[in-house]
Amino acid sequence: MRSTRDRIRHALLFEGVGLLLMIPLGTLLFGLHAAQMGAIGVGSSLAATAWNYVYNLGFDHAMQRFAGHTRKGLGLRVAHAVLFEAGLLLILLPPIAWYLGISLLQAFLMDVAIAGFYVAYGFAFNLAYDRLFPLPAWRAEAGAAG
Repeated sequence: MRSTRDRIRHALLFEGVGLLLMIPLGTLLFGLHAAQMGAIGVGSSLAATAWNYVYNLGFDHAMQRFAGHTRKGLGLRVAHAVLFEAGLLLILLPPIAWYLGISLLQAFLMDVAIAGFYVAYGFAFNLAYDRLFPLPAWRAEAGAAG
């Protein structure tokens, strides 16, 4: 399993790159001022960073317990990303509606659009992260298979 230091690096990189992409895209898509989208982005990022750590730690512990490893194939990667975003959507919906002074339905639609972006981004980021920073056990297995 990944170390605490590695999980912190993962979370910070994920949120930093995500913000660099999401704020300008969100400003264009939703017609908000950059300051509003930035506040939503930074607030969401802080919540998502905490959720990322807790969710991935729990997911890996569950995988280790039930599967005996933490390797994720394509199907599990998709489920991992979708479940992460569903949990985050529930966490972020009320504060976004309150901050923008919009209905929960409007906030839900906005959050679904943002979550759609992050599902695709999360899938690609985590796949790239696992390749850039593989666990030593994964390197040993790849060496033995090759």
